[in-house]
Amino acid sequence: ALESSTVGGNTVFAKNSDRPQEEAQPLVLVPAADHSGDHAGAQFVDVPQTEHTYRHVGSKPYWCAGYEHGFNEHQVVIGNESLPSLLPEVDEPKLVGMELLRLALERSRSAEEAVDVMTGLISEFGQGKFSNGDGVRTYDNLYIVADPKSAYVVECVGHDWAVKQVKDFTSISNVSQIGTDSDRLSQGAKAKASSLGLYDLDSGDEFDFAGVFGDADNAASGTSRQCRSEAMLGVGTGRLDARAMMRVLSDHSDGENPDEPPVVDVSGDISICVHRSTGERTGASTASLVADLCATGERLPVYWTGMYSPCMTVFTPMFIEGDIPSVLAIGGQTESDDSPWWDFYRLTHYGLRSGAQARADIRSELAELQDELFESAYEMAVKGRDLVENGANGAASDLLTKYMAENTRRVISKVKSMVPATSSVR
Repeated sequence: ALESSTVGGNTVFAKNSDRPQEEAQPLVLVPAADHSGDHAGAQFVDVPQTEHTYRHVGSKPYWCAGYEHGFNEHQVVIGNESLPSLLPEVDEPKLVGMELLRLALERSRSAEEAVDVMTGLISEFGQGKFSNGDGVRTYDNLYIVADPKSAYVVECVGHDWAVKQVKDFTSISNVSQIGTDSDRLSQGAKAKASSLGLYDLDSGDEFDFAGVFGDADNAASGTSRQCRSEAMLGVGTGRLDARAMMRVLSDHSDGENPDEPPVVDVSGDISICVHRSTGERTGASTASLVADLCATGERLPVYWTGMYSPCMTVFTPMFIEGDIPSVLAIGGQTESDDSPWWDFYRLTHYGLRSGAQARADIRSELAELQDELFESAYEMAVKGRDLVENGANGAASDLLTKYMAENTRRVISKVKSMVPATSSVR
């Protein structure tokens, strides 16, 4: 949601991560760095490293060299969705979609620059469906790229792409977005569509990127979520803020009535906030981000990060001007007691097994802590801004680092106390 749609006149971005539900997704901070030569760390292709990479934070599946969503020191924020497309799987290795997101955060000072980075890398190295011996599920990708003043949707198929600038607000899900209304289009898109028999170059028809490449038969759930999220944003336009975005991310409507009020409790498998039974490998909501950016300079941007289900998490305020607590980066393939991500995993599945009243109690207890964090976060954002403006960057970093550490300690303690010690998740 851009300034015309929000309460404070600042861009607000929100994202749920849809990944296999037992795939740990910790939160990592990577400092800015200078480089000489070498490669950028992609898994399947050798992307040359750039001279300087920016400080950034990403929500990182434990096995991956990329992120589901993230933000950097220049208030660039990006999230991706898998995109059902008609392009066949190929043998040629490409970038994994989450790697592309990470590379853009490392190399961009604005949303527009991030789009240029992404489209350049897509054209050269590609992304999308390719076979590999590492067991990595690959797919085409759809992104929202935003900064305090602008946002773009980037839709990708193989080495081709379309870009559309956002006006007021938008949302994406697992469904093609950009039709005949693209602002920019890769040079090879029409020829690629023609080679696959999807478009007649001699027809004179207007080129419909989504209509040509999109796989509508496998996008029903994405279409449902898309309609629901667009409706919720539309109803709230002019009044959207971080809390409103959290309500969207936590919604459990099945999409049959897109205009209905927020559905608080679990209602089924098709919703914005997705749940699965323990042991299922299909996707669920496994991490969230709400980025409350700031174009006016009146405060620092506030990045609200949540682990596992957005409806049973605590969105904890993060500031990239300080050091994100290192404990948040813990989380691997095996369930562990020292990983906050696995703590929230256990809490969610305890709530799913225990019934509607237990889930209501969980939400109520977490809401008290959430309210306290909202009371302090924006005061801290102003204090941090004042220190930075006065050249006291070190003092600002110390202040914000201690604030985030204390909040994280409280959140972890709260969540651990809410799951009975005798409760077995698996």
